[in-house]
Amino acid sequence: MAIYLDSAILSEAEIASKMGWVKGITTNPTLLAKSSEPPETTLKKLAPLTSGPLFYQLVSSDFEGMVAEGRKAFEIIGKQTVLKIPATQVGFAVVACLSPEITCSVTAIYSAAQAAVAREAGAKIAIAYVNRATRLLGDGIALVRDMASVLTGSDTEILAASIKSPEEAAASLQAGAHHLTLPLPMLQAMTTHEFSDKTVEEFAKNGIGLKI
Repeated sequence: MAIYLDSAILSEAEIASKMGWVKGITTNPTLLAKSSEPPETTLKKLAPLTSGPLFYQLVSSDFEGMVAEGRKAFEIIGKQTVLKIPATQVGFAVVACLSPEITCSVTAIYSAAQAAVAREAGAKIAIAYVNRATRLLGDGIALVRDMASVLTGSDTEILAASIKSPEEAAASLQAGAHHLTLPLPMLQAMTTHEFSDKTVEEFAKNGIGLKI
């Protein structure tokens, strides 16, 4: 399992890097638009801030353009590259073309059938927008569970995105997701619980330890 930062803001990536347990960075066109620098510059600066993967989502819509954009992203990011390719007819063809040379994920999956096609096309990762799927389909966790069922025994793993609470994050993992990607505030929220804070306060008040 890996937990990733979902952001293209350098200051957030620096904070996540210092956490020590955040294993990569996912971006998308909307997140890159929030950066004050061009996408190429942002990607070059994000890559050294993680030892893990850096996800880049294609914005081209035609086959030739998507293939060219994917290869350009790989030239910029290098071996850390994971391409995010939309779950469309053209997108799946691009995955089949590029997956032998660049690690590919399929994003915006809303059905188990699409997850099955992602597997056959050679995608390493199938991405489910959990909270968005709940709004659109009624149950994003059920989507993750259905995807996990058809992907069992394959090399394609599930990345749960669009997570709005620690409880939703845990439920996604329990339903079969292998990885999570979360914005910085959600990463921070994952580390806390009111009873944990209260317990620590009690230990500090009543206990004793080494003096430094």
